[in-house]
Amino acid sequence: MNVANTVTAIVGQGAIGLLAASQLALHQCPFHLLLRQPQSNSLVLNFRQQQQDYPLLLNCQPPEQPITLLLVPVKAFSVQSALQQWLPLCAADADIVLCHNGMGTLAMAQQQLLPKQKLWFASTTHGALKSGPHQLEHTGIGRTILGPVNDVAKNAVAPATLLNAALGPVEVVTDILPVLWQKLAINAVINPLTALLMVKNGELTKPQYRAHIDQLVVEFCKVAWTQGQRFDALSLLQTVLSVAANTAGNYSSMQQDRALQRPDELEFITGFLLRTAAEAGIAIPAHQQLYQQLRAVKPA
Repeated sequence: MNVANTVTAIVGQGAIGLLAASQLALHQCPFHLLLRQPQSNSLVLNFRQQQQDYPLLLNCQPPEQPITLLLVPVKAFSVQSALQQWLPLCAADADIVLCHNGMGTLAMAQQQLLPKQKLWFASTTHGALKSGPHQLEHTGIGRTILGPVNDVAKNAVAPATLLNAALGPVEVVTDILPVLWQKLAINAVINPLTALLMVKNGELTKPQYRAHIDQLVVEFCKVAWTQGQRFDALSLLQTVLSVAANTAGNYSSMQQDRALQRPDELEFITGFLLRTAAEAGIAIPAHQQLYQQLRAVKPA
């Protein structure tokens, strides 16, 4: 990809999208922030990073030239509608990068693309928090793993340079599926449990939750094995607990969604796991119970 000729666009004003936009702005990389219903040509944002405040003016004007790099960091349930709205502005060989929690969007997204458009997935560990419509804090310095999804992307050069400025450091892998399954394992424990209990991530490191988390991890491994993804339950358990400890002061995205009465990604996390288990003829009662409990409880 020729960075100088790249027309970069970021969909939406979720926390990760605004984080990517803010870091591109600080790196003086041109981009367009695509909003479903823009109120003006720019978005005023106070960006806080490492105890420093940066007043930013983010460009919200749709580009006049075809988009060559489209970053889609929206909730999983919004991917289809976002692509329907913005793919018509993309070049016939554009790079399309999805970034969200959960699984179940890749096949659908591939069907929406033109034959030469390249589909990628970016899994990031960066943390960001919107504390107001014009306030964003970079709450956790992380990294991003980028991998191709469709065949045309597998034979192309990854758009790593610009993504490195937005959500770096970026590591490019040839197979993104193991990364997505490990992320799903973490999300399938931390997100629904914290959403049900309405607690911060660190609460899950307490001994009273250990047996429940053990069972969730063992069941996850059984489902993953049916999809060719081999995980050691003990190692995966330590990974999950380590993430909970390292993000102890954070609320998970699902907990925040339920607290603010917003749609959550349960169908793309636990729901995806349950559907995959059912297709394989496997019972995963701990995940089933968690799913039913969350569906029975109205968001706070």
